[in-house]
Amino acid sequence: MEKTREVMEKVRKENVRFVELWFVDILGMLKTITIHTDELEKAFTEGIGFDGSSVEGFARIYESDLILIPEAETYLPLDWAGSFQDEENGSKTVRFFCSIYTPSGSHYEGDCRYVLKRALEKIHTQGYTFNIGPELEYFYCKDSTTPSQLDHAGYFDFIPADLGSRVRNETIQACERIGIHVNTAHHEVAPSQHEIDLQYNEAMLMADRLVTLKIVIKQIAAKHGIYATFMPKPFFGQNGSGLHIHQSLFQNGNNAFYDEADPDYLSSIAKSYIAGLFKYIPEITAVLNQWVNSYKRLVPGYEAPAYISWGRMNRSALVRVPLYKPGKESASRIELRSPDSGCNPYLAFAISLAAGFRGIEEDLSLPPAVEKDIFHMQEEERAAEKIATLPGSLIEAIQAIEKSSLAEDALGSHIFSKFIENKKVEWDEYRTRVTQYELETYYPWL
Repeated sequence: MEKTREVMEKVRKENVRFVELWFVDILGMLKTITIHTDELEKAFTEGIGFDGSSVEGFARIYESDLILIPEAETYLPLDWAGSFQDEENGSKTVRFFCSIYTPSGSHYEGDCRYVLKRALEKIHTQGYTFNIGPELEYFYCKDSTTPSQLDHAGYFDFIPADLGSRVRNETIQACERIGIHVNTAHHEVAPSQHEIDLQYNEAMLMADRLVTLKIVIKQIAAKHGIYATFMPKPFFGQNGSGLHIHQSLFQNGNNAFYDEADPDYLSSIAKSYIAGLFKYIPEITAVLNQWVNSYKRLVPGYEAPAYISWGRMNRSALVRVPLYKPGKESASRIELRSPDSGCNPYLAFAISLAAGFRGIEEDLSLPPAVEKDIFHMQEEERAAEKIATLPGSLIEAIQAIEKSSLAEDALGSHIFSKFIENKKVEWDEYRTRVTQYELETYYPWL
């Protein structure tokens, strides 16, 4: 209540005129309702009603009335690109992320933020907090109609007067103005591909920041007449765009993943957490890689994992454990490399936490690290090392998640069933299309 009063005072002092109420659908697509600041106090106390029947994965028509209530701590001025500023009278627009409720006052089970909130509350009862540090990859293209590259640069390349680099740097400056701390940013391996890495923080805050960052990236790109895409694999023969999720558990202010006495500086908790990810990754991949196009990225040879293994230096592994830096116990973490930049961060964070934490609860053992290049191992070698593979297509991932009690428990029955329903429709639409590849390959001679 104190935070709400503080925010209302700030709104009055900063001449805020409009308020954007943000939430996402089950696919992670941002939705918003705009209200005048005169309605904000009512929004905090009573909520703002909306029809959920037209939002993907939300309510059916006969139960469509839903209520948005802004979370006061997510207050943020939308001033990074000038498009939300009224320069004539100096008024501003701000945004809040919202929780979604039913008319009876219950949390709405289709609310993705609520899924993550529920997952975090579960581990809080055992004294844990969950920290996330995402590495977001994406492409700048010439326009939104056809993928077309702006440059032919590669990893860490510096290109004087390059438009993509200038737009990326302006994006970082915008992040600084709104309190999103960027650790590093650089050109990625593929032409026109870039990466922005955020400083780790608590998982809910990071999910909100990631949704915000993607909007900032797109808006500043549009301001310069180009298009930013988070499509996992827009270019054949090039690397796709991942969302590498660095994660760690803290307990009583200490990093629960760190053990000074272990040769790898990994605690038993960290090892069981990784083992949980390994055991359940086939069941949760549909959430981490939710599009047909996602599986064009998860193939050997393009720095995206296709096999279930871990290592310290091995970037072909599913999980990488960054090298320990003396005196940096708080930075000990694991990096899950399979998710892509098109996933829903609330669901991705929640379900990866559920898998890892289940490994702790089941006291699972971690297999030995693999530091070889798995992409170039023979099938017999992988079998000898007991290296399994990730699902190779969306339909394989759907079939795996359908049988998963862990996924249903983590997502809740509503999102679990709606998500699978949506993905089956997507697969059917894809598999019935005749592609350019088929026309080029078969038409001339069949």
